[in-house]
Formats: sequence, C-alpha cells, structure tokens
Amino acid sequence: MITDPTLSRIGAAVHRAHAGEREAARLEFAEIWAGIGGEHGEPLHRCTLAHAMADVQDDARQELVWDERALAAAELLTDARMAEAGVPLPVAALYPSLHLNLSECHRKLGDLDRARDHLRRARAGIGALGDDEYGQLIKRGLERIAAQLR
Repeated sequence: MITDPTLSRIGAAVHRAHAGEREAARLEFAEIWAGIGGEHGEPLHRCTLAHAMADVQDDARQELVWDERALAAAELLTDARMAEAGVPLPVAALYPSLHLNLSECHRKLGDLDRARDHLRRARAGIGALGDDEYGQLIKRGLERIAAQLR
C-alpha cells in the first residue's frame, strides 16, 4: 500500500484523468510539480508525476518531454526507496512502461528508429514485470506498439 502522501496525491489526480478530467488533472500535476521542486524534486516523486503528466498532454512533443523526465528520474531510484514509499514494485518494473511510452511518443512524432529502440528496451525489461494486471497491461501495450511499427 502506498504510504507516501505525495504519491497518493498524484494517484488521486491520475484517477481524475482516467475519469475524463484531463485538464483538472493536468492543473493538479502542475501544482504538485511546483510543490516538489520540479526538476530538483525527489526522484520517485518526479518519476511518478512526470509519467502521469505525460499521459495528459495534448501535444506529442510535450508528452515526450514529460516521458523523458520520468525516465531520467527513474535512473536515480532504488528498490529501497520504492519499498519505503509503499510501492510494491522494484525499480526495474518501471522501465518497460517508461520505454513503452517513449516508443509511442517517438512513433507519433515520426521518429521510427527511436520508437523501435525504446520498444526493444521495453521488451528487454519485461522479465521484471509480474503476471498481474499491471504486467499484462504493459505487455499488451508492447504488442500494440510493435504492430504499429511493423
């Protein structure tokens, strides 16, 4: 169970986005981003927030900026920090989703070589995913983007 209040707040905004309140979620994410110190914030908060903020962007270039921020922050994370925050995943389980999103951004922007590279990197990390709902969601996403890149 998530014990970190900032992650809980990000999660609540994600639910708003999934409920169709994209603009409200985007505003909430922007407020949280400012509150955590933006690029200087704690890596788990930056990674989680940037990953979610990317999903509510209307412009693929802005989506890419946020996805790149999420990946950069993930590279600073540790499994111990994840556990401390109540996140039931190892850091390695984040990479397939992060690379999937980057692959999709590059595909939308027409950079198919980079899209394929991120797809390859996402596939290389799928062993870190469980056979649960999250793992299946990411694997289906990888199949979808692979089909689009053929």
